Amino acid sequence: MPSQSSSSTASARRREAQRVNLTTVLIDAVLAALKIIVGTLTLSSALVADGIHSLADLLTDLIVLIATHFGRRAPDRGHPYGHGRIETMASLWLGIVLLVVAGAVSWESALRLFSVEALNAGHWAIGVTLLAMLVKEALFHWTLRVARRQRSPLMEASAWHSRSDSLSSLIVLVGLAGAQFGFYWLDPLAAMAVSILVGKIGFDTLRGASRELIDTALPEEETERLRRCALEIPELRDLHDLRARRIGADVALDVHLLVAPRLTVSEAHEIGNTVTRHLRQRFAALRDVTFHIDPENDGDERLRRQARPLPLRGEVERLLDAHWQGIEAWSRRLDMALHYRTSAGDGQRRIDIELYLCRETPPPDVAHLASLAVDLDWLGEIRCWRASD
Repeated sequence: MPSQSSSSTASARRREAQRVNLTTVLIDAVLAALKIIVGTLTLSSALVADGIHSLADLLTDLIVLIATHFGRRAPDRGHPYGHGRIETMASLWLGIVLLVVAGAVSWESALRLFSVEALNAGHWAIGVTLLAMLVKEALFHWTLRVARRQRSPLMEASAWHSRSDSLSSLIVLVGLAGAQFGFYWLDPLAAMAVSILVGKIGFDTLRGASRELIDTALPEEETERLRRCALEIPELRDLHDLRARRIGADVALDVHLLVAPRLTVSEAHEIGNTVTRHLRQRFAALRDVTFHIDPENDGDERLRRQARPLPLRGEVERLLDAHWQGIEAWSRRLDMALHYRTSAGDGQRRIDIELYLCRETPPPDVAHLASLAVDLDWLGEIRCWRASD
């Protein structure tokens, strides 16, 4: 269960993200209205296209706002791995919307390019474009700073979207300035350039979201940092099958941890808990860590498939009962430990037996025990331990 401090941190992150998104929504609504009204009055297709772009921004801002609200919720019974995929799906829709808008604006601008009308841009159109460029550039820096602090791909996509708005306004500004000197064709050409820029952002966003939906691994350098961090725990001998993937702004990790073969279950599990805590302290994005304890390196999938199945405790006791009947050390044992291992000599898997005896029980002849059970090809070493006074 997440601690109270982690819950409060998640709540603070969610409020900060909502504050950024609400500000973006308000700015895009105002800029869209200004651009479309002024662009229509001045016959500037580039400014109208930029206004439509801002309307698309408004729609995507609402998607981002909803996704960050629901996507940051804690795991529940119906969503045990959290709600991070909501952010991924929102990024997917964001990319699709941007590509559609880019295509529509590009087509309209191409038609206007061959039927250019004289513009009456004036200072109003230029002033609105300059204002939009400066506001969106400032919004880009703010959103990007928050997105990287929170490790949110969706918010980072929204930030770069604001940067694309700023650059598109710069292109529109060049087109409007050119129209003032009679180069009216610059206006629809600027609109086409804006659409290409929007399409590029949409494609990159769509590609990133698609990679996340198919559980693409983290970059190799990030995976290697996770590996090195885990191996800083001295009781951990090695690790393998380390797999990490993104779920929205979070990272899920699966790993096999190699520990000393004769550790108790509780000690081995505590080593795994320590590795998990250490990783989470160093990597804030880690939400879900699943570890598997290995007493030996079974990282070779071919060897795992070839390994023969060994009997479990119930079957082991039944077979040893049949072979060691009448042996006092066996019938009066206090406990028995089983160690499943791969023999270094022939590579076969065997079970080592450890018998724990009370101090009154005389120790058995281990060689005799082995000879009685010689037909059990899975039987490895036999050890006996007597309680001291």
